[in-house]
Amino acid sequence: MSADAADTLLDRLGRWVASRLQSESSGYEPYTPSDPETLRRVLLPGDVLLIEGNLRISAAIKYLTQSTWSHSALYVGDALPEPADGSERPRLVEVNLGDGCVAVPLSKYRTYNTRICRASGLSPDDRDHLVGFLIDRLGLRYDLKNIIDMLRYFLPAPPIPVRWRRRLLAFGSGDPTRAICSTLIAQAYEQIGYPILPEITRAPGRASAQSSYSRKEILHIRHYSLYTPRDFDLSPYFRIVKPTLEYGFDYKVVELTARQAADTSS
Repeated sequence: MSADAADTLLDRLGRWVASRLQSESSGYEPYTPSDPETLRRVLLPGDVLLIEGNLRISAAIKYLTQSTWSHSALYVGDALPEPADGSERPRLVEVNLGDGCVAVPLSKYRTYNTRICRASGLSPDDRDHLVGFLIDRLGLRYDLKNIIDMLRYFLPAPPIPVRWRRRLLAFGSGDPTRAICSTLIAQAYEQIGYPILPEITRAPGRASAQSSYSRKEILHIRHYSLYTPRDFDLSPYFRIVKPTLEYGFDYKVVELTARQAADTSS
């Protein structure tokens, strides 16, 4: 078999594997689905939006990272133009296994649980740099010939110890985690020198890892290619933003509305 024929066969097999991994799981029900308009009012350029996906690959990533979140995207605001066909402006940049780095509208995640993670104290220049970094990489593709990289996601619950599960994300060929969107976002934050995981060095008054394994694990995952969506959620340097609390939430109004609804139904 010639090299060209082998490449074609691998491409076809890769597309088939990717399509299977991108198929939706049944029975997914969002607890608090996202409202795109509310998200748009709250999000700032450079914010990281975490998503609880319902794809086959999502189940594997959630298991391997021991987290609710299987996907992440960077909010770029109005940096991208309005589509010529009049459809919704894309305001998120993400990486998908089948499509590579793409821009999508907020409404894509209307029926998913999401969480906003916001870096503290970013300057306008740094926000612009984050947005530009992701936009410059639109069209970046995942090499679908990396079959070994993708096959590991068919095992949603491999019988391996917890301490080795993150390392399984790096199992495969030369670009092991490019299917995981958070790696490109982590690379963007690395470019502006913004930390995601805790510092390695011990300093007075700061918590430190209590075991040699924990210290080794922190060192192991410092490279952007091993960051996962969970790291933004647990990072001490990112604030969790709750859209319902950003515009004067009043619990008494919620209680009154619930009581009125109960009286009406009875």
